[in-house]
Amino acid sequence: MRQIERTFGPTDVRLRQQIQATDAETLLEWSDRILTAETPEAVFH
Repeated sequence: MRQIERTFGPTDVRLRQQIQATDAETLLEWSDRILTAETPEAVFH
């Protein structure tokens, strides 16, 4: 959450729930994508 919000600003409820419900391996993948993604949606797809 912290990385997403620092990069893209405040997140909506749906996105927060998705992040909180995922497993550790997926969180690591997403955290790598944050470095190059241009939108929050690009991190999660």
